[in-house]
Amino acid sequence: MVGNEFDLLGLIRESGQVVKGVLLILFLFSVISWAIIGRKLSDLKRIRQESSRFLRLFRSGAEASEVYKNSRVLNLSPLCGVFRSGYELIYGAEARKGVWSGDREDLRRALDAAAAEQMAGLERHLIFLATVGNVSPFIGLFGTVWGIMSSFQNIGARGSASLAVVAPGIAEALIATAMGLAAAVPAVIAYNYFLGRIEAIQREADQFAVEMAATVPGGLRS
Repeated sequence: MVGNEFDLLGLIRESGQVVKGVLLILFLFSVISWAIIGRKLSDLKRIRQESSRFLRLFRSGAEASEVYKNSRVLNLSPLCGVFRSGYELIYGAEARKGVWSGDREDLRRALDAAAAEQMAGLERHLIFLATVGNVSPFIGLFGTVWGIMSSFQNIGARGSASLAVVAPGIAEALIATAMGLAAAVPAVIAYNYFLGRIEAIQREADQFAVEMAATVPGGLRS
């Protein structure tokens, strides 16, 4: 097994400059993708925990000012962001009255806009995963085609189609193909997974916006 690993490294070292460039690009894509995946997984876990904690607080009957104060430490939950935007809209300009004087539909639209803004933050970097998933196979295919071209050039130069002549170029082609798939497959899987999770969070934020709008006036106390 160790020998196979060294053989693989040796094939990479002996590859042409073009294939090396392709492999470097794909390697960087893969590293960045895994960094994004790790960060997103951590953020989604914290969002779930913070949202559960916030909803318990919001539905506990605590005063709005107390909920607002405690929500400041919950930085990732979109529900907290929606609540803070709504609270500041309701009580920011009329803190002494503590009553929403605008139309309920206006408040709902403002909360929907706040929810959309929160979702935009969650979707950050997902476009990179989608791009890697889409372009990596084609970059790998370019390296594959180049490796095959190198094999034909070697055949023409040496006048022989022996394994020793064609093997290096074919090896370059296979390595480029494998690296392209290795970068693309995790990115596509992660992108689809995160998109599904974010859509679920979006629905939760929309439902919370409806719930919060329904509490004004009356249920929400300053």
